[in-house]
Amino acid sequence: MNMYIVPLTTEPNNTFVCSIPIDGQNRRLSFMFRYNSIAKYWTMRVSDPNERRVLIDSLPVLIGRYPSANLLEQHVHLGIGSATVVQIGPPTESENPDDTTLGTNFYLMWGDTIA
Repeated sequence: MNMYIVPLTTEPNNTFVCSIPIDGQNRRLSFMFRYNSIAKYWTMRVSDPNERRVLIDSLPVLIGRYPSANLLEQHVHLGIGSATVVQIGPPTESENPDDTTLGTNFYLMWGDTIA
């Protein structure tokens, strides 16, 4: 399975559209990332830009441990693949991405649907 790195920054209320290879096809998805400064974690909204329909809203962007590492496991019916947060940088105080480490120390990896 090929994994795609979603291009993230720590910009607040970061919104963008990108094409991601999922299950052998390029799928355009719209993203919005928000940082909750009180709870100290990011949330993600995923939309279909063609239909202007929200697919998932307020999904916490947190590191999971197998078998619950796939952020999209409970949304397999949407056919939008799988997503995992991966720490690639040096250890930080938090085990999850914060307002300064999303897209640098932590990547969001997107891949094929895992059923």
